[in-house]
Amino acid sequence: MVSKPLKRAPRILAPVAVLYDRRLKRFGARPEGVFWLDADGQRLRFEILSRIMEGTGESVIVNDLGCGYGAFFRFLKDRPVMEDGLYLGYDISKSMVEKAKRLNDDPRAKFVQGPIATWRADYSFASGTYNMRMDTDTGEWAEYVRASLVQLWSASERGLAFNMLADEDSIRRGKPRQDDLYYARSREYLDFCRRELSPHSILIDDYPLAEWTIAVSREPTE
Repeated sequence: MVSKPLKRAPRILAPVAVLYDRRLKRFGARPEGVFWLDADGQRLRFEILSRIMEGTGESVIVNDLGCGYGAFFRFLKDRPVMEDGLYLGYDISKSMVEKAKRLNDDPRAKFVQGPIATWRADYSFASGTYNMRMDTDTGEWAEYVRASLVQLWSASERGLAFNMLADEDSIRRGKPRQDDLYYARSREYLDFCRRELSPHSILIDDYPLAEWTIAVSREPTE
């Protein structure tokens, strides 16, 4: 059963998809094409997100919600978890999906246009997926984000990791805010994840970007 916030997703995500189509056309398949400042920051995000798979001794199936042009697959493709694994990328932007397919001609990678993960995976990820709210009311966007996380968790057998722009001044370190972006309180989302997803949820905020990451596991982690 699809929740009410997810039923509203096509309406609130439509302008976001148009924005990313235009961004890709302007900057191409580069971090700037998905609103990241540079490749170093993008790679650091991927390294932090993928920590949840550390110690995994076999190939896995991965969901990537908001995959863009498939940069996370390119980060993972030569790692042991992808040796015989499967990567499933989802994006609301048709242009992004088409670009991802062209850039990642690999039988282990599949790309789908859509707002939710439709395959069950071992691990699911969302990097920057919830940052751009455009003109959507902050409260409505927060409802959508939480519903999306619940749905993504339901498609995750072992774990989920996602990041968001930090609302905490101590993390943002004076960086300017933009009216069309969504800034979230880490403690609120950590409490939400521990309550609605799994008690085995941890916060990672000790890295030099104005954001935070939460990793959610089915089982306790060491």
